[in-house]
Amino acid sequence: MSQASTPSTSNAAYATHTSKRTSHTQRIEYPSSPSASDCGADFTHRRDGFGTSTITGILLSSIMLAVPWSAIAQSISSENAPPSAPPLEEIVVTAELRNTPWLLQPTSSSIVGAAQIQERNAIHLENLLILAPNVNLAGGSSRARFYQIRGVGERSQFVDPLNPSVGLLIDGIDFSGLGSAATLFDIEQVEVLRGPQGTLHGANALAGLINMRSAAPESEFSARLQSTVGDYGRRELGISATGPLIDDTLLFRIAAFEHRSDGFIDNSFLGRSDTNQRDEAVYRGRLQWIASERQTFDLTLSHVEIDNGYDAFSLDNTRTTLSDMPGNDRQESDALGIHYRWSGDRVLTEVMASAAISDTDYSYDEDWSFVGIAPDLEYSSFDRYLRERESYSAQLRLSSAEALSTAIGDLNWTAGIYALNDDESLRREYTYLAEDFRSRFKAETQAAYGQLDLELTQNWTLSGGLRLANRSMQYDDSNAVSSEPDNSLWGGKLSLQYESEGLGMFYAAVSRGYRAGGVNAGILAFPADEAGTSESLSDLRFFDEELLYNFEIGHKGQFFEGRLQSAATIFYMDRSDQQVRGSVVIPRADGSTAFIDFTDNAAAGYNLGLEWELRAALSNDFEMYLNTGLLRARFDEYINADGRDLEDREQAHAPSYQFAAGLQWSPGEHWKTDLQWEGRDSFFFSDRHDVKSEAYGLIHLRVAYQGENWEVALWGRNLTNEDYFTRGFGSFGNDPRKGYVTEAYRQFGDPRQLGLSLELQL
Repeated sequence: MSQASTPSTSNAAYATHTSKRTSHTQRIEYPSSPSASDCGADFTHRRDGFGTSTITGILLSSIMLAVPWSAIAQSISSENAPPSAPPLEEIVVTAELRNTPWLLQPTSSSIVGAAQIQERNAIHLENLLILAPNVNLAGGSSRARFYQIRGVGERSQFVDPLNPSVGLLIDGIDFSGLGSAATLFDIEQVEVLRGPQGTLHGANALAGLINMRSAAPESEFSARLQSTVGDYGRRELGISATGPLIDDTLLFRIAAFEHRSDGFIDNSFLGRSDTNQRDEAVYRGRLQWIASERQTFDLTLSHVEIDNGYDAFSLDNTRTTLSDMPGNDRQESDALGIHYRWSGDRVLTEVMASAAISDTDYSYDEDWSFVGIAPDLEYSSFDRYLRERESYSAQLRLSSAEALSTAIGDLNWTAGIYALNDDESLRREYTYLAEDFRSRFKAETQAAYGQLDLELTQNWTLSGGLRLANRSMQYDDSNAVSSEPDNSLWGGKLSLQYESEGLGMFYAAVSRGYRAGGVNAGILAFPADEAGTSESLSDLRFFDEELLYNFEIGHKGQFFEGRLQSAATIFYMDRSDQQVRGSVVIPRADGSTAFIDFTDNAAAGYNLGLEWELRAALSNDFEMYLNTGLLRARFDEYINADGRDLEDREQAHAPSYQFAAGLQWSPGEHWKTDLQWEGRDSFFFSDRHDVKSEAYGLIHLRVAYQGENWEVALWGRNLTNEDYFTRGFGSFGNDPRKGYVTEAYRQFGDPRQLGLSLELQL
């Protein structure tokens, strides 16, 4: 497994990060990096520790946590490893306020580079996230648009405006809640930061942050062509090119990628196999103007077109659907980002701005069937959500160019101001509405933040960050509902790290995150005269902000001359006024049901667990990785909308264990084989019902032959064709043939796929 390639600025970034430690920067050595020009346990419901009820999970976790240290250490020790076994590459995290070497970053994070994206044949973020311990995703759409970190995060969006718990940045542009745009062609690095990012990103990062960075322009010309064909009608083509427009002054990079597939569903009523098809394209251009040795200006333009079908749920819980009006899951986004840097003798000045305009079209056949399936009981309805979202941001950041000498140690500082303006309009077209429902939601956020890094001694560093924010919201809709909530919020982080010459870096950290409150538009808009429900729903019209305190202790280090890297974290998160997603089901006169999604506040909850990542160069021919997460996420106090007491119940989309392991074998000069094994424990789909995703494990394989400037690869994903699920319902019945008896319905994950990929480089 190849590690994440280092960005062209990594040497400078590392020097900047360690400039306050000039007297001992060699204590932890990293291999040199190329410049741009070179380029399960199912835990019981008790609070007295992790449970013991799922033998498979316990054995799996034990093996992963205990076996590798002895076996791997013996394999790569100086006595056993061949002299030619290379050290693992340095990884630099760019999502922080300062570019930071991964092994010196005092937080839990996962970094995936371009080489590993290719090894997995990953084309979308959803193909990648299982590599990050304790990170999950939710279906209910053609692509997973919603993510959960350590059990915290949204799972869907219908009528209500969204305040994401997990931030998504693509080249510094905020795509939170718009995960369909997270395609991976020409992406250089994906960074997942776990835990609240109160200083770094604020309200949209209560649970963590996903930062995607595309490949930067380079000073020498190169081009790349990638093509793939596979079963289920899969075909894709990607092209990228980079080089100088003006030598050493103006550099460019362009990339274009298109992916098409018939999808994995057969619609027996329509006689079609493409009602859940995928048709995705992304086009990106980047310019870098090197105005002088001190000044650079980066411009990014991107266009995303997603035109996917959505026909995923079957009354029979199979991959064969009966819908007569299949839905769609479409997104079109245009985005612009600028980043200006000026490096002074004492201060580094950065100005960042972005604009993103997105139109989404999400629709589905609500009855999942056809007219005539059960004439005496059936209903027929179609639901469609058309959204227009405009997002604009601006940021000014000042950082110390070199450490300031103080009486108690060298000090680095960062300070900045930030503004974000979101404007989202919704039009809902629904069979049971006399006229279209319309709403508009505007949110303005202003924030100021700062961070200090103080070197107390040669080995000890104390860091503190704080962010003050105000979020003003305005909601109006066609039902004459209006609300203007306003939140003043603060978040931050305090960490203490110790660096040891032979043992690596140890750290302890506490951070505070927040998520703004808001309105439940679906509740507010529900007709007051239907089933007398207005009184029972009145307490759910609004919800409060949530606070989260995160406590971590961790270790990062590399050993055996850089051939083994390890990062481990133990965490505990305490949540107050915890925002939880729920739903109510209201019967209609015709026997069908109205399904209303909403956000509520649980009194309290906690999430605790462990994350561990291990990477090793076993020899010149073998590399491996092993990433595992353990999680116990419970409610302390919560009575849901049905009056059900969920105290000590497992939170939704919070599997007790998760793992990803991989082995890369490179026999000889041309061949390379990648074998991957990954899986998750079972987890609840919702806090409203008890339907679960079953535990699963998937196996992927890729065999490639590499020439001087080309590669051909044969690959397979989910080789055992295991059924697994990404979304589920269990609080209603939708099958008129059974009299609408309540039962479970599940959305399948991708089945076995086989394909052939070709890549040419110029």
